[in-house]
Amino acid sequence: MFAVIKTGGKQYRVAANDVITVATLAGEPGTAVTFDQVLMVTNDGTTQVGAPLVEGVTVAGEVVEHTRGEKVISFKKRRRQNSRRKRGHRQDYTVVRITEILAGGAKPKKAAAKKTTKAAAEDAAPATAE
Repeated sequence: MFAVIKTGGKQYRVAANDVITVATLAGEPGTAVTFDQVLMVTNDGTTQVGAPLVEGVTVAGEVVEHTRGEKVISFKKRRRQNSRRKRGHRQDYTVVRITEILAGGAKPKKAAAKKTTKAAAEDAAPATAE
């Protein structure tokens, strides 16, 4: 089963357990996100194509991390004016793991927020001053 979703002005083909990089989304790592703009769904040979969206289908995911893309250099040189401009740009991205594709208005399973081992150790044993 896979779906085509639209987010950030782009379209992505996703399936369960896929990891995709999309334009920046709000939310901390471990937060659940849902994509309501589903353009197409395929399940067991049956294909639903939306006009423009498929009704009652959502895609659930989990924010893995926030990252930045490669640096893009914009260099302009004008020969006779002795003018040069060099600018760099790095785009912000969010890495999302797709957990499930929900049809028929189903609710997503509650995603357990995973703590890192360092944060879990701090919560379990608070620091004491001696």
